[in-house]
Amino acid sequence: MAEERRKFMKVILVDDERTIHLILSKMLLKLPEVHIVGTFTDTKSAASFLSENPDVALAFVDLSMPGETGMEFAARMEASGSPVQIVFVTSHKEFALEAYDLSVLDYLVKPVSQERLQRAVNRALDNRRVNQSSPLSAQVSVSTSLNRVALTMLGNVAVSNESGRVKWISRKCAELFAYLLLYQGKRIPRSRLVTDIFGGMHRTNAESNLNTTVYQLRKSLEPLGLREVVRSENNGYALELKEPMIDYLAFEKQVEKLQAIDLGNIETALQIERLYTGDLFGDKAYVWAIHETERYAKLYASFVKRLAEVLISMQDTASASRLLLKLNKRNPFEESVIRQLMTIHEMTGDKKGLNAVYTDYVRLLSRELGIRPSSELIYLYDSLVRRIAEKK
Repeated sequence: MAEERRKFMKVILVDDERTIHLILSKMLLKLPEVHIVGTFTDTKSAASFLSENPDVALAFVDLSMPGETGMEFAARMEASGSPVQIVFVTSHKEFALEAYDLSVLDYLVKPVSQERLQRAVNRALDNRRVNQSSPLSAQVSVSTSLNRVALTMLGNVAVSNESGRVKWISRKCAELFAYLLLYQGKRIPRSRLVTDIFGGMHRTNAESNLNTTVYQLRKSLEPLGLREVVRSENNGYALELKEPMIDYLAFEKQVEKLQAIDLGNIETALQIERLYTGDLFGDKAYVWAIHETERYAKLYASFVKRLAEVLISMQDTASASRLLLKLNKRNPFEESVIRQLMTIHEMTGDKKGLNAVYTDYVRLLSRELGIRPSSELIYLYDSLVRRIAEKK
């Protein structure tokens, strides 16, 4: 029973709209890592339930509710020392920065996508693993916690340590941090930062904005004891962090380490896939980061396609389909993904699904690019259709 309890994370939903309960419940049911143990239409009932069930690890809370708002509820939970992690759900994106003034895990903007929900759950799971670490590792972390910084750059630009999470004063100071992080330890000339981050501005204004942004960045990092990590050097700046935990580097290292995926390490491979919680720096679309963003996206796509091949060979078509559909959503023009999806439908005898994947792809190519699919894909489609007919 103890082993069973460790397999999932207990979750509650707090929203005055029962329709949202239904929508989020259906989406969360697709995630085997979580288990919904309660749904509430007001914060008072939710708070009472949490006081009696301290093992609840995650709460999805609507920001706008009659009576006590989601933000007031989160502040009360934080003040009481409740261990529950909170993800805000809101229809208003502009509330996001205000929400981050509290120690909340994440925020989701309605309508919530399955992928975005998965990312929030993955972060909660990662936090729980740290909190549930062994006594020995906990002792080690006590001595190094203030120096060990966790950097979440896949799908976000977030910095945290034992003192809390950085609350960016401005978007530009978050961008400057991300820029310096890519070249960690190296001095970046002011002229380069002005060009890459403040390009398009008059030179004098750009210089002034850089000075302001450096100040804001240091001020943002100060509550975590990290003000001095932004170092001035020879008319430039460098980021000096002591043994930081950087998610995109961890992902890359694990992918490179797992050269071959097979039955013996398939669970490890699935865990590595979950490390990629979004593209580098999320939806920030930093022009200067395009090369690295694309490189990590390609690394992820290549890894998932290898993983899907092994899952297909193991007849685990459900898991393979889930991963391939994520890739297809990211890049609907990738023919190799379409091939794998078509193969899965043939394996399961799903001619209707096979036809849908193929015809949708043909229409996409015609509508967006004005071309036909490759002769190899046409041949594969005809072959798979024949195989399904022969099976019947």
